[in-house]
Amino acid sequence: MIELDNVHKAFGPKKVLQGVTLHVPQGTSLVIIGGSGTGKSVTLKCVLGLITPDAGTIRVGGQPVGGTDRDAFLARFGMLFQGGALFDSMPVWQNVAFRLLRGALKRPRDEAREIAIEKLRRVGLKPDVADLFPAELSGGMQKRVGLARAIAAEPEIIFFDEPTTGLDPIMAGVINDLIREIVVEMGATAMTITHDMSSVRAIADDVAMLHDGVIKWAGPVAQMDASGDPYLDQFIHGRADGPIEAVR
Repeated sequence: MIELDNVHKAFGPKKVLQGVTLHVPQGTSLVIIGGSGTGKSVTLKCVLGLITPDAGTIRVGGQPVGGTDRDAFLARFGMLFQGGALFDSMPVWQNVAFRLLRGALKRPRDEAREIAIEKLRRVGLKPDVADLFPAELSGGMQKRVGLARAIAAEPEIIFFDEPTTGLDPIMAGVINDLIREIVVEMGATAMTITHDMSSVRAIADDVAMLHDGVIKWAGPVAQMDASGDPYLDQFIHGRADGPIEAVR
């Protein structure tokens, strides 16, 4: 479903991606791990066409990214943002139905509200939450609303950007379980970036370790602990000593 072949991207003298190659089969869940500033978010933005690579190719569903029908391309994606990214001035149901109220996916207002309430139920929120504003919700509830919005338009591909950031361990576990259930139910292809190893183990079918602009290791999550790769081993165990230099 998603193919990156030898993708390079630099910002001035700063080389961020230096030959990233990744293939994500349809209906599978890939988690990209790596330290801060290693290019995880840039990789997602390249797939979405928000950033144009300097070299290499990216295909989604066999088609090169950057075609003329931008709205149709983006309609294939859902996104759960790291900070929730909810619109403070809109009630919850309008946040969830944001894409259903405008553009190529526009639905009648009443229908959009019904879909929003259905998706809120799917993430464990009651219908009375629909008319609240984001500021009236806890952090965990805001994450659930963000997840409901990500799946509202039944996307083929869902991106999760640090889905458990700012949550306590119990709520993080709840969100991880929800993500896994929903991705499997929908048959969606998922890409997640995270530092949270509990998320990796809960969400991933496959894992890719990004460091110094290249994939150092990629494989099934079940093989992660016995990979023998020094970069991956240092990262997943949180060791200060190893090939990844810790900023002191």
